[in-house]
Amino acid sequence: MSGQFPNSSHFPGFGTHAAHHGSDPDTWDFKPIVPPISLSTTFKQSAPGVPPKYDYSRAGNPTRTAFEECVAKLEGATEGFAASSGLAATMLIVNMLKSGDHILVCDDVYGGTNRYFNRVVANFGISVSMVDPIDLTKFEGAIQDNTALVWLETPTNPTLKIIDIVAVCEMVNRRFEGKKKPIVVVDNTFATPYFQRPLELGASLVLSSVTKYINGHTDVCMGVICTNDTELAEKLRFLQLAVGPAPSPFDCYLALRGARTLHLRMRQHETNSITIAKWLETGEKSGFVKKVIHPGLPSHPQHELAKRQMKGFSGMLSFVIDGGIAEATLFLQSLKIFALAESLGGYESLAELPSVMTHASVPAEQRELIGISDSLIRLSVGIEEPEDLIADLSQAFEIVYNKKK
Repeated sequence: MSGQFPNSSHFPGFGTHAAHHGSDPDTWDFKPIVPPISLSTTFKQSAPGVPPKYDYSRAGNPTRTAFEECVAKLEGATEGFAASSGLAATMLIVNMLKSGDHILVCDDVYGGTNRYFNRVVANFGISVSMVDPIDLTKFEGAIQDNTALVWLETPTNPTLKIIDIVAVCEMVNRRFEGKKKPIVVVDNTFATPYFQRPLELGASLVLSSVTKYINGHTDVCMGVICTNDTELAEKLRFLQLAVGPAPSPFDCYLALRGARTLHLRMRQHETNSITIAKWLETGEKSGFVKKVIHPGLPSHPQHELAKRQMKGFSGMLSFVIDGGIAEATLFLQSLKIFALAESLGGYESLAELPSVMTHASVPAEQRELIGISDSLIRLSVGIEEPEDLIADLSQAFEIVYNKKK
């Protein structure tokens, strides 16, 4: 991928930080190499109202601290805040807003994010606008005087648009010069901090669904927020306690273990996904594919931006199969290595149909505008042997189109 992305050498020390940060043996008297799982929900105090570092596990936990410190370091942040899911982390951020505020959201986001903003947050006196951020003039025009939160997801889910983080942050700073600026959040789930660091590009907060690549083993549901802003950090720390979406110590332990190998896994995800994307676009079965969407392909409309902004790409790609929902359904049912399932970012390869799965809650007219058709298939390419994955896709194409003959 070095030829595709000129910035593809990873952030200095990334693998070393992933392997060691948050697990200093000297933190504990018995000096364990692996941080222990601290299951206690409460901690003995030396006097009334004089707790040690921790007093109650919702407010803080040693295992959670180890995970938060590790991920914050990987994101180039000073503070990290874990939550029980990606949407729980989203809720923590929105809880910093008030009635009368406005949220500007990019139009293509995870279906659960769309549902939360439009069917939950909008009921509490907070207005929500969803606008295509590729048209920067249009996006800037949607900013209001009461805009308190600008929500970006890049690459987007599932159409993999690349949003210019620097341009949007400069736009917000220019619009609110001399005033209180909106919080700019970037959902970094698809890219991970291995390939993209939004805080270094001007974002206020970076959020990830830990469930996906950071944990990477499809066995933990968690989210995390990172920042370098001390004021926002204090608010988030309070909300962790006051709102209470705390992840379990065991989940924090598993997620930390997953983060230790993030850099190794992302290299293979990247290699496999670009190999498959090229095969889908130009290989022997390309006649069955109308469009391939992968930011690493020169055919991607924001390919040059991706090369400037990112240091590579993950295992995510989407493609439009020739046909409709019948062909897409049979194709997905015919796969043997790729599992037909929601979610993404695990070591295993998954395939899904967003229009009736992850994005089924998005109104049909909005799906049509975004480009989420019944023939758009999303792949989360795992770390298996790429030739085996291509063979699996190939035999599924053969089943679909031989049946049509």
